[in-house]
Amino acid sequence: FITLLAHQAYRALPDFRGKLRLLAHSSILSRVGASTKSGAVQFSVVDDRSGVAYQEYRCVYGEDVVAALRFLFNAMSEKASPDLPLRGIPRMLYADNGPVTRSQVFQRVMRYLGVEVRTHLPAGKDERQRYHARATGKVERPFRTVKEVHETLYHFQKPQDESEANAWLHNFLVRYNAMDHRSGEYSRIEDWLQHLPAEGVRAVCSWERFCTFAREPEQRKVAIDARVSIDGIRYEVDPDLAGEDVVLWWGLFDQELFIEHGDRRYGPYLPVDGPIPLNRYRAFRKTAAQTRSERIEALAAQLGLPREALESRPDVAVLVQPGEMPVQAFADPDPFRQLTYASPLEAKRAIAQYLGRALATLPADQLEAVNVVVGTTLNKQEVLAQVRACVVRPSEELPDAE
Repeated sequence: FITLLAHQAYRALPDFRGKLRLLAHSSILSRVGASTKSGAVQFSVVDDRSGVAYQEYRCVYGEDVVAALRFLFNAMSEKASPDLPLRGIPRMLYADNGPVTRSQVFQRVMRYLGVEVRTHLPAGKDERQRYHARATGKVERPFRTVKEVHETLYHFQKPQDESEANAWLHNFLVRYNAMDHRSGEYSRIEDWLQHLPAEGVRAVCSWERFCTFAREPEQRKVAIDARVSIDGIRYEVDPDLAGEDVVLWWGLFDQELFIEHGDRRYGPYLPVDGPIPLNRYRAFRKTAAQTRSERIEALAAQLGLPREALESRPDVAVLVQPGEMPVQAFADPDPFRQLTYASPLEAKRAIAQYLGRALATLPADQLEAVNVVVGTTLNKQEVLAQVRACVVRPSEELPDAE
């Protein structure tokens, strides 16, 4: 299926409760601008056919590719609540031509997952000065519905943090997806469940495996002590790389580091020490607008709404619970060769390093067994497991009897 991706940004205040309060007072910016202040960004994906939506709030600085990837992983993963069955890796992702979709890291992760990324033409970029409103209307409509129907309640009852705001938002999305489809025959979620692929939805990998795909390349030179530093975090690499110009592949979500030199990749490497703690920063004097805004917040805090209006489970009679949903196993692209050897020669080198001896010194029957194993599979775990079963390491050999 095709998934539409969009995000809206809101003006920032010092705490998340203030940010959500502004959501109810119509301070939506035109799009996600290059803001240097932290704000509540609302991410959304909408299925192109059914209109089923999934949304989250994120406190980030403008359009952040890290937050976008984390949100997409949550959208593609199986939800804890069965009332939100939307899951699976889409075939195509349609979004605006913003910083997220232009990011090489984002495009690389989508390519690993087998997702085609398409962007629509911005307004006024063609000869006829057209604006394809229908192309973005499917994803902008849920934004407006959430703003007008759900976020107005934040004026009476404010969420304490981002997690509570997302819990209330997902509670509303259950009711939104259960509304009538644009065809009028059944609800949005029923349309999505009735038009699943015959082979099943494509399951996404685990979060740990997803983190290995999100990596940023950087040209660096390794110090003479075989160490490199990234944002104050030092890594110790192979001594052979000391003084060499390499490409660092550092993770956006984990601390593992891979290094590419020539046609070889090394790693993963873990940090050997942490960053230097930062000093404290003084607070700037509040402006007249900030002081006036705080007075307005104090007045708005006097209004209230029972928490049951947002915490109660929606009573949706038309919601259909999915039964046996066909699921395809995740096809791991293994871009950094963590699961399989690149060639039989590399597998034999790894076996020789594991045994601590050259393969030519093995007996003929054991050497033949190693050749059979390498010719059968290149999976690292399977190769080493079969080698342990048929080859005796030198440290395990019994001493000759005198």
